[in-house]
Amino acid sequence: MRNIVYFFGQILFLPHVILFLFSQEKEEIAQDIYARKNFNPSRIHQIYDLSKELLINKYFRTLFYHRTNGFFSKILRVFYPKQSSFIIDVDTKIGGGLQLAHPYSTILNAEKIGKNVYVNHLVTVGEKDGKKPIIEDGAELHANCIVIGGIIIGKNARIGAGAVVTKDVPENATVVGNPAKIIVK
Repeated sequence: MRNIVYFFGQILFLPHVILFLFSQEKEEIAQDIYARKNFNPSRIHQIYDLSKELLINKYFRTLFYHRTNGFFSKILRVFYPKQSSFIIDVDTKIGGGLQLAHPYSTILNAEKIGKNVYVNHLVTVGEKDGKKPIIEDGAELHANCIVIGGIIIGKNARIGAGAVVTKDVPENATVVGNPAKIIVK
């Protein structure tokens, strides 16, 4: 029964599929779909998984609209709204494979976010004095952490829950606390 309901719900998202097929960021969107599950290279499976993800996950829908920012995308937002508690700045460049773990009340306002970055809920990435952070590939931003200013979060760095980061974090480091301190390097 659930599969039948999903099937008819997915039909409503056919305009999104058209937007996906003509998007310049097809590859990044596919990486986002399969960020937390096995990749399926078949375009038919990608379309099926995309429409299902758009149906059941408003956070993913918000990311999809960010990647396909255009006139048609803005029209679709009226009928299929994005999640209002998850904000991505329009100028933020995001690599493929962004893993969203229920990012309720999350703000992503960075210069650049690399590939395969993990973002949890209540995360704030923001600017200070007009400078925005750069988050490199494979970084993890855990619940309620704050990353602000013109800093660099290195590859595979882990920002612990509740950490307030205002200084650069080296590659493969783990930082926790307020103010953030490196505990593993």
